[in-house]
Amino acid sequence: MAKNWAICIGVNEYDFLQPLTYAQRDAQLMYEFLTKEAGFERVLLFFTHAPQRNRRPSRANLRRAIRQLVKDAKMAAGDNFWFFFSGHGMRHNGRDYLMPADGDREEVDHSAIPINWITDQLRQCGADNVVLFLDACRNQEDKGGEGIGKQTAEKAKQTGAISFFSCSPNEYSYEIAALRRGAFTCALLEGLGIQGQCATVERLNQYLTHRVPELLRQHRSEKDRQTPYTIAEPIAKSHLILLPKYATKADIAVLKNDAYRAEMRKEWQRAQQLWIRVGVAAMGTDMEVYDAFQRMPPLQENSPTVELIETVSVTNKDDSVPQIEPFPSPTKKGDASPPTESKEDKGKPLQTFTFEVITVDRRGKITERKPGHAEYFEEDLGNGVMLDMVKIPGGTFWMGSPEEEGRDNEKPQHKVTVPPFFMGKYPITQAQYSAIVGKNPSYFKGDKRPVEMVSWYDAVEFCEKLSKKIGGEYRLPSEAEWEYACRAVISELGKNPTHPPFHFGETLTDKLANYDASETYADGPKGQWRKETTPVSSFPPNAFGLYDMHGNVWEWCADTWHDDYEGAPTDGSAWVANGNDNCSLLRGGSWYIIPNNCRSAFRNDYVRDVRVLFNYYIGFRVVWGVGRTQ
Repeated sequence: MAKNWAICIGVNEYDFLQPLTYAQRDAQLMYEFLTKEAGFERVLLFFTHAPQRNRRPSRANLRRAIRQLVKDAKMAAGDNFWFFFSGHGMRHNGRDYLMPADGDREEVDHSAIPINWITDQLRQCGADNVVLFLDACRNQEDKGGEGIGKQTAEKAKQTGAISFFSCSPNEYSYEIAALRRGAFTCALLEGLGIQGQCATVERLNQYLTHRVPELLRQHRSEKDRQTPYTIAEPIAKSHLILLPKYATKADIAVLKNDAYRAEMRKEWQRAQQLWIRVGVAAMGTDMEVYDAFQRMPPLQENSPTVELIETVSVTNKDDSVPQIEPFPSPTKKGDASPPTESKEDKGKPLQTFTFEVITVDRRGKITERKPGHAEYFEEDLGNGVMLDMVKIPGGTFWMGSPEEEGRDNEKPQHKVTVPPFFMGKYPITQAQYSAIVGKNPSYFKGDKRPVEMVSWYDAVEFCEKLSKKIGGEYRLPSEAEWEYACRAVISELGKNPTHPPFHFGETLTDKLANYDASETYADGPKGQWRKETTPVSSFPPNAFGLYDMHGNVWEWCADTWHDDYEGAPTDGSAWVANGNDNCSLLRGGSWYIIPNNCRSAFRNDYVRDVRVLFNYYIGFRVVWGVGRTQ
C-alpha cells in the first residue's frame, strides 16, 4: 500500500531572533493529526523543548534528519511525503530560507536552511507527491525585510512540489493568543479535519484562503492582513487527494479525468502515477485502474510503480468509499416518468426556429452545411427570463459503443426506442436558475452562462420548483433520452450502424464546442482551451436544435449509476433499479475535459451530493415528457 511519511518542525525559541509563542504547539498538533487521524506511518517531530537533543530544531539536526529520512524512504508513485514548518522564514540574496533555532539573520548563508535544498532533498525520496506546509514569515524586527515565497514558488513550479504558504512575502503570519496557535495552522488543521470536504489540494486551498482572514477578523483586528496561497502545478496537482481515506467519488472522478488526459498526451509516466493514485484513493475497488495499465505501454520490470499496483487488491465491493447520507428521492425506484399532456393541449402553440447543421470529417474540416428546423415552446420564468423547450421526435437508436470502440461501461451497444419529449434548448443558465431558486452558486458568473456548482439534488430541486411554478412535469433526462437527443440520429430498425462519436461527426474543434482543445480526437486540430464556461449560444447546435451537447458543462441525468448496460431498459426510461444510489450519470463532457470524454457515448459517474465540492464543470438541462412506455 501507499507510504505516508512526514516531518513536523516547530521553533519557539531562537538564539538570535525574536521568539514565537505557539510554533511548537502548532507542530505538535500537526504531528498528532498525522499520526492519530491521518494514519501516517512515520512522522518525525522537532520542537524547541524536545526531551531528545537530536529532536531539537537546530540546523545540524534538521539537515541530518532530512537526509537520513529521504535515504530510508524508498518511496514510489502513489506515496506522500509532507513537510510542515512553523517558525521564522527569511529571504536573503534572492533565496528563501527557513530559520532553525540557531538561525542568525547576520549569517543567513551559514546558519539557515535554504528551502530549495529541502525541496531537492524531498524530491529524491521517490514519492510523486511532496507537499510543503510553510507557516513562516519574516522576523518582525526586520521591518524592511521580505518573507519567503518568491523563490520557493518558482521552485515548486519547476519540481511539482505542492507548497502551501501561510502568507504573502510582504505579510506576517500571525499567532492568535485566544486559540493558542497560529492562524494558518489552526485553519489548516480545521480543513484537514473536515472529513471529505477538504481532502484535495484545491478545496483545502480555498478553505485556507477564506478561513485565515476570518480568524484574524474574529480574534485580532480588521487591519491585520494575512493571505495564504498555494502553488500546485501542473493544474492536475490541484486535484491531488491529500488524504485518501477521506476521498469522495467526486474526487476520484476528477483524478480519472486527469489520467485520461495524460494518456491522450502520451505522457505515460504521468498517466501511470495518476492511475495509481486513483487505485490508492479507491482502496483497490476500481477496475478502471487495471484496464488502464493493460492498455498503456508496460512499465519496466521491478519498478516501484509495478510493485505498488500489484499490492492493491481488487474487489467488487465499495465499502471503503465514504457514504453520504441520502437525500429524499423525488421518485421511487423503478418508477417511470409519468405521462403528461402535450403543450398543444394546454393551449401553448409550438413555434419553429431554424438553424444550420454542421458536419466535419476526421480532420475537423467542414464537409456539409445544411439547414435545420425544430419546434419549441417558451416558458416565462419572470423578469424577462425565458426557457425554450425543443420538441425531440420519438425514434429508435443504438445506445452505447460497439465492441471495438469506447470503454467497457459503454457496452453492450443496444437498441432503445425513445418516445417523443421536450428538452431544454440549452443547459439551464444562471439567469434561469436564479429566477426559480433565488440564488446563483456558479463560479464563472454570467446570466447566459450555464449554472454550475450544482449537485444532483440541486438539479432535482430546480425541476420540482419549476414544475410547481409553471405547471407540468419537469425533470432530469434519462440517460437514454440524453444520448438520443445528443446524437440526433434515428437508426433504421434491424441494423446496427456505427454512429459517429460526436453529433458533428468524427471529431471536435474549438469552433464547435468548449472543451480542452489542447488535446485532439482522431486527426482533429488543436485549438484554444478556454478554461472556463461560455455563454450557452456560443456554438452550433445539433440536428435536433440543441446547443452545448458536447462540452461546456457536464449534465446530470436521472439514472443511478450502473457499471455497464447489461439489463438496461430499452424504452428510454430512467434506470434506477439495482444501481448505486449515491451516484448518478454525467454526460457530455465540459470545458475542462479532453475531447474523448465529450463523446456522445461517454459515461461518467459522480456522487449525487457535491454541494461542498469544486464542481464548477457540472450543470444540467431539463426535459418535459410527452409520453412514456413501461
